[in-house]
Amino acid sequence: MSDWIAIGALAVVGLLIPIAMMTVSALLRPSVPETGKSTTYESGETPTGGTRIRFNIQYYMVALLFVVFDIETVLLFPWAVIYRPAVQAGVPMADLLWPMLAFVGILAVGLVWAWRSGAISWARSPRATSRKTTEEFN
Repeated sequence: MSDWIAIGALAVVGLLIPIAMMTVSALLRPSVPETGKSTTYESGETPTGGTRIRFNIQYYMVALLFVVFDIETVLLFPWAVIYRPAVQAGVPMADLLWPMLAFVGILAVGLVWAWRSGAISWARSPRATSRKTTEEFN
């Protein structure tokens, strides 16, 4: 029971320290409202135009797919490292292969879905499409 008391005390201290630091900071900081504080900071440059810029959603899709397959690599590497020692220790091969094959299979189904739905194919911009058509006529 004393272990749980120690864990509870650690959780309470872990919550109280950040709350106390934010409270002290809010009480001690100077409050000088200025319009310059609410403007977008562009590395020392005065911002021009609007701050809302449209980005192509495919940048996010590529980043998301990268993260998913990067995590796959992170999970496959330790499995590959312990595979041979586990087989030599007498663990049945099916117990080693099925979880990883299921994991890779789920990711493969997701990749096929992303590919078929067009999430991976890069959309051509109207400018690039018009440049291609003018090159074809010349």
